[in-house]
Amino acid sequence: MFEPVRGMRDVLPEQRRQLFAVQAELEAEIGRWGYQLLDLPIVERRELYLKKAGEELVGKLYDFVYHGRSLALRPEWTASVLRAYVSALQSEPLPLRLGYSGPVFRYERPQRATFRQFTQVGVELLGGAPPLADAEIIALACRGLDGVGVRDYTLTIGHIGIIRALLGGLGLADRTANLLLWNMERLRTGQVESIRQQLAEAHGDELFDLGPLAELPNDQLEGLLLTMIRAVGLRLDNSTRPPEAIVERLVRKLRRVDPQPRVERALELLTQLAGTRGAPSVALAQLKALFAAERIDDGPITELRRILELLDSQGLGDRLIVDAGLGRGLHYYTGLIFEISAADGLQLCGGGRYDDLVAALGGRTAVPAVGFAYGLERVAANAKPRSPTTQRAVLVMAGEAPDVAVIYPRVLATAAALRERGYVAHTDVRSRSLGANARDAARRGTDVIVICDERAPDVVRWYNVADRAEQLLSIGEWPQGGLG
Repeated sequence: MFEPVRGMRDVLPEQRRQLFAVQAELEAEIGRWGYQLLDLPIVERRELYLKKAGEELVGKLYDFVYHGRSLALRPEWTASVLRAYVSALQSEPLPLRLGYSGPVFRYERPQRATFRQFTQVGVELLGGAPPLADAEIIALACRGLDGVGVRDYTLTIGHIGIIRALLGGLGLADRTANLLLWNMERLRTGQVESIRQQLAEAHGDELFDLGPLAELPNDQLEGLLLTMIRAVGLRLDNSTRPPEAIVERLVRKLRRVDPQPRVERALELLTQLAGTRGAPSVALAQLKALFAAERIDDGPITELRRILELLDSQGLGDRLIVDAGLGRGLHYYTGLIFEISAADGLQLCGGGRYDDLVAALGGRTAVPAVGFAYGLERVAANAKPRSPTTQRAVLVMAGEAPDVAVIYPRVLATAAALRERGYVAHTDVRSRSLGANARDAARRGTDVIVICDERAPDVVRWYNVADRAEQLLSIGEWPQGGLG
């Protein structure tokens, strides 16, 4: 017996109905805000996700080589949507509001409510600057959850610009700053030592403080290093480059390195930042005090405050939590980032701003952009959508006849007429008796059995499964409509 591949799951009819109902509600809300849905290939070039996705997501790719091309199953929608924008939509007027829904694939570790194939429903707003576009995106994400009956959720907001400003104030090299930024989630859980180890592995012996030697001009430092290398008997003449060129390159490399004290100061400040979490008024005050103490421009804090004020004006103030250490893992975020979580802490939705991604994917110009995605399966598990309008189910069968094939065209025509009246109609393809069909109908939730008799071509026998009542009805006497 074959089971689903580990980490995947079968979505059976009742689950599919529930998922589709929630998906339809979310898509309808997206449409009411002016977003146009598009659909894109599941298979993309692997390189698309190497641009800005980050090591964590790249490590979860389902990728393969086919006919010499390196391909991947879509792990998220944003890169694909912006790829489509760059290739086909750059001439459209901005702002451009796009929505989507469809499967994504990630090689996740199987755990509660986490699957390797799941569905994202989301939007991208291209050409909208903060704070107005950011506030729209978050408000839409919340209204969508409200519409499907998700009530007890929390909205956590951060800002990558705050983290970058703090690191920029220390004068760190971009490589070091990015590595620290991408490890904010680990800092939040106290994994400082593992981050030090990662820095050491990434830079090799680059985390080297020149100390007093840093004051020497390059030519003197190069001469000193060359003398020391020769004094200890280290031979460099086996290289394709002369020893002087090797030492010159080494000095340039050492000049670029962040001295260890600055790295340690960065870890100290980021740990403090990662602990800044709470109500907006409290968290913003703590951030302003930190930036003032470090003499860093607080522009990103001001931008975040304006977003929060707009959200508060839309009645979302009670749900807001500011988390200055929020990282989200994807490397393309440049400003706002946010997550929406259920009461049990399960993440339902996430998003943020990525102003550099269009240009990184080959766009003619940089385009400000912000978006979010729901995890449909998680939203559906927490949703209480409006009761869907149900359709009465009918089984159409042939009555007793010497040759069922003779009367079966009438069975098909009757089923078609019932469908036009709003019924869910299926036909008896096993030529069973009324008794057998009635027992089966009771199990399946079928409301009515319609019997077409050869002896009565102008009427049908209308058999109610629940009370076994039966009556003869002409087509004009059928109950109007199938909605109940």
